[in-house]
Amino acid sequence: MSRLPHVENLELRHEGWRLHVTLNRPYVRNAMSFAMVEEIMAVFEAIRTRHDIRAVILRGAGGNFCSGGDIKDMAAARQAEPGPDGGDPLAHSNRLFGTMISEVNAAPQAVIAVIEGAAMGGGFGLACVSDVAIAHEDAVFKLPETSLGVPPAQIAPFIVQRLGLTQARRLAVTGGKLHAAEALRLGLVHFVRPDALAMEILLEEVLADIHRCAPGAVASTKRLMMATQCAPLDHLLDEGAREFAAAIRGPEGVEGTVAFLQKRRAKWAE
Repeated sequence: MSRLPHVENLELRHEGWRLHVTLNRPYVRNAMSFAMVEEIMAVFEAIRTRHDIRAVILRGAGGNFCSGGDIKDMAAARQAEPGPDGGDPLAHSNRLFGTMISEVNAAPQAVIAVIEGAAMGGGFGLACVSDVAIAHEDAVFKLPETSLGVPPAQIAPFIVQRLGLTQARRLAVTGGKLHAAEALRLGLVHFVRPDALAMEILLEEVLADIHRCAPGAVASTKRLMMATQCAPLDHLLDEGAREFAAAIRGPEGVEGTVAFLQKRRAKWAE
C-alpha cells in the first residue's frame, strides 16, 4: 500500500475511506506554486491503487478554492535558462499543470470539489475534472489568462469537455467570469448552497451516496465514461462488455447480487 507523501503546500486528512486534500496557501488565495502542483500529483499518484480510499474531497483553505497559478513562480521560470535539451523551461513548467489536472481527472476514486471564494485558472480546471462540484453561492469562477496576454493552455481541453465548445469559446474570448448561479446553469458545478453549514450537510449526503456504490464499479465506470472522449463507440462497448462480465463474476458483483437478494446492504456500504 502506497503511503501518502510528505506535503508542505497541502493539508491532508485521511478519514477512513475518505481523503481530504486542502490547498493550503491562504495568504495567496491558494495560488498554485510549482511545488503545490507537484504535491497534488504525488498525492494522486500515491492513491491510484489505494482501494481503501474511495473519495477525495478537494477544497481550499481560508475561504478561497484556488486563485490560479502563482505569478511569482512563472516570473522566475521566465528568467530560467533552457535545459540541456534546449527546451523552454516555461513550457515545461506550464505542462506540469496539465499533467496534474490529468492525474486528478483519471483518479479511480470519486473526486468532490468544495468551492468557496475564487476558483480561477488552475482552480477552474480542478473544478472541471471533479466528479461532483459543490459551490458556495458567493463563489466566483474566472479565466483571467487571456486578459493577461496568455492562453489557458493546460485547462482549455478540460473546460471544453465540461462545458462544451460554445460556452468554452465564449469564456475564452471574454476572460470569462461566472458567478455560482451561472456555473450551476452551465453544468460547471452540480450544487450551490448559501453557507458553509449547508455545504457540509450536502457533502455528507453526497459521500453517503458514494459509500453505497462499489469502489471497483465506480473506477470502471469513470474509466469508460472518460474514454468516450477519444475511443470509437464500438471499441468502448466491447470494452464495457468485458469489464461488466469481469465485474459480475468478481467479488463486488457477487456480493452486490447476494446483498440485493438478501435485502441487506452490500459490505462496502456498511
